[in-house]
Amino acid sequence: MKQPEKAFLKFEGDREPLEFLFNPDTITVTKKNNWGRAGESDDSSGNTQPGKQSPTLMFQGQDSGTMGFDLVFDTTDTGAPVTNYTNRLLSYMEIATNLPGTKQQSNNARPPFVVFHWGRLTSFPAVITSANIVFDYFSSSGVPLRAKVHLDLMQYQKSRAFTKQNPTSGTPFPHQVHRVQPGETLDRISARYYGDSTRWRVLASANGIEDPLAIRPGSLLTVPQSSSG
Repeated sequence: MKQPEKAFLKFEGDREPLEFLFNPDTITVTKKNNWGRAGESDDSSGNTQPGKQSPTLMFQGQDSGTMGFDLVFDTTDTGAPVTNYTNRLLSYMEIATNLPGTKQQSNNARPPFVVFHWGRLTSFPAVITSANIVFDYFSSSGVPLRAKVHLDLMQYQKSRAFTKQNPTSGTPFPHQVHRVQPGETLDRISARYYGDSTRWRVLASANGIEDPLAIRPGSLLTVPQSSSG
């Protein structure tokens, strides 16, 4: 019997995804459009005007999409601290100085963005806005072994809310994820996705790879959309 695919989060600049121990039961996605009376910059009060009919509305812009879901991390079978997972998750809410465009002198620094993957389901590029962690099971020595996490994400870049993975189509960055096979190199992977083996540096930059010969079979690589596609 085929095992169900595990969902995971792929963070900008990190080759190793954060794989879930258990898939979420539900995922909530919210998208909001703002509308107001024509000629008014903002009117969210919903108040009517005496002696007038329903007003014509004017589109006033779109809010970033949001996504929320609950996770369970449980290490009771191994006895290892569940904080091995929760601490790593929280670390992605810290500023990452290795991201492109980072200039700490001008306060131009940020945490990495993230993309949620589950089989053929892929989210918009997003950032973590909040992580609520509850530890509810411990070993006799006080080691936390189970954690329930509620994660809230907000859309970081323009994209469709969800899109199916399709390596042959031009889809929003960073859409595709490639699992490295034995014997593969960055230039071969570059040739596969871009038709040009010399573009391996795009893959190296997107995945924070300093040594292109050090990629390991089984690891996951973010494949940015080709700028020419």
